Amino acid sequence: MKLKKILPVMGCVLATSVLLVACGQSKTTKHTSTADKVAKATKQKVTQADVTNAKKLLLNQKKWRYNAKNKAYYQVGIKYGTKTKSKTYESMGIFIPAKYVTAKGTGQKTYSLTFNQKAKVKGYTAKTAPIVMPVNTPGYAAQAAPTGYDSSSAKYTKAGFIYVAAGCRGLNQSDKSNGSSPWGVTDLKAAVRTLRLNKSRIAGNTNRVFTFGHSGGGAQSALMGATGNSKKYLKYLKAIGAPLATTAKKATSDAIDGAMAWCPITSLDTANEAYEWNMGQYSNSGTRKQGTWTKALSNDMATNYAQYINKLGLKDSQGKTLKLKKSSTGIYTSGTYAKYLKKEVEQSLNNFLKDTSFPYKASSNEGPSGAAGQSGSKMKMPSGSKKAGAMKNAKKGSGQKPSGKMPSGGMAGSSSTSNKTYKTVQAYIKSLNKNGKWITYNAKKNTATITSMKAFVKHCKTASKDVGAFDGITRQQTENQLFATSGSSANHFDSTISQLLKSNSSKYAKLKNYKSSYAKAYSSDLKKTDAQGSSIQNRLNMYNPMYFLSSYYSGHNTSKVAKYWRIRTGINQTDTALPVETNLALALKQNSQVDSVDFATVWG
Repeated sequence: MKLKKILPVMGCVLATSVLLVACGQSKTTKHTSTADKVAKATKQKVTQADVTNAKKLLLNQKKWRYNAKNKAYYQVGIKYGTKTKSKTYESMGIFIPAKYVTAKGTGQKTYSLTFNQKAKVKGYTAKTAPIVMPVNTPGYAAQAAPTGYDSSSAKYTKAGFIYVAAGCRGLNQSDKSNGSSPWGVTDLKAAVRTLRLNKSRIAGNTNRVFTFGHSGGGAQSALMGATGNSKKYLKYLKAIGAPLATTAKKATSDAIDGAMAWCPITSLDTANEAYEWNMGQYSNSGTRKQGTWTKALSNDMATNYAQYINKLGLKDSQGKTLKLKKSSTGIYTSGTYAKYLKKEVEQSLNNFLKDTSFPYKASSNEGPSGAAGQSGSKMKMPSGSKKAGAMKNAKKGSGQKPSGKMPSGGMAGSSSTSNKTYKTVQAYIKSLNKNGKWITYNAKKNTATITSMKAFVKHCKTASKDVGAFDGITRQQTENQLFATSGSSANHFDSTISQLLKSNSSKYAKLKNYKSSYAKAYSSDLKKTDAQGSSIQNRLNMYNPMYFLSSYYSGHNTSKVAKYWRIRTGINQTDTALPVETNLALALKQNSQVDSVDFATVWG
């Protein structure tokens, strides 16, 4: 190449380099500023009592057992607190690939382990292997700790991971220990801190901890990712004697590196309102029947949600602020936020069309299992959904090229909703349009568009829960139990509903089925505190990832947020509104602590 040709090329390279450096400096400055804020907000004072407490939670290296079938060493019954009360739930098991260790028998089929730093499993070593933690707590249920070898661990240890099955308290548990907010996440945090206390006694990189869960488990996995080292949890951690320091007098950390959440039931402060805006406003039956006070409440909640969205400050990938506007039909169904959701539905459908081979047999599968009697069969997912997610990010830095595959035990058993087979795409689209055309299909491009979110909801996502989808009017929902207090097994927690009942009581009183006692019940419950002196609102904040992720909330930058996220939801599921998972993903993408957000909705 001639010199006069080389110089312009070099100039372009130099200009590009300068631009990249400038961009890098800007991003670094932003990250540094955030890091300083987070470090200050999460700084923990270590006391001698903390050190003394930690010494009681050091792992006994002579109690490891061996599973010959799956070639793994394991230890169960590991306590993560010196003051824990539940024998069923408050302990954990650690499962390690045999290749990572050199074992010496100590009698009674137990072994003492030393670690082989050169041996590899799928590219990992005893030093680099990620640690994965399942959160099998559907409906915020308790997760029992393992009492022996856990066969669910085999898929993960064979993949080179360290598998940690940490029990945690929750609703519907068999003992009398407290399972309401924030105890489930507190227990999981204590387990993570105990892993770090014992990092020299176990295999695996304790800086690379990943959680994964479905529904209520997805919510608690998301909370683990959003609330790292939050001081709000300290008094609860102290109450169970969790290790807040190492024996070297350094503070431990409960922050994790990545979180996977499937259909997470989160954002409980606005989840009721989101449900009414997304689905409830299009329903005219049951508690949403015209003439009932709950229909009027539903509409008021939908309006309130639009006001919340307009204050939240969410942005799309181009940096455009997403907002809702008043509309001629429906409640705030216009604006950039409404258009964004419509495109999300269309993208989900088009991913399905792209990745599905016809003839197609309609079926449905649910997320991460291992609990609640689910079969643990492998879930098929559209290839366009980028399956790798958090587990893929777990492979970074290991020297192994990510395969994009995840052990099948992390996905749930299938639950077929239809056995009908569609021979062609056109036949499938026709079936969706059978009650009125709302999908237009372009056969040449194999793509589809929908007429509106209203049409999608009416055909595919009709409301299945009563008004007060999570905070039931008579405290009948599962989530009401999440905010139990002494003497009350279930409490109201939604301050928006409480305020609407107070402000609009005269309007509701003129409609069917209204009782003045409803407003009094909400107001009374919201004043209650738990044994640690925390208000319902404070406990609600502790169980709301958005509180820690979005600058709209005062909890922003008061926790160390996980870098890697993978969020999935079946777009048709009616357990929660589509905005809940969408908002979580958008807030994460705007959070400067987060490096990667892999979000997709799965059609059908």
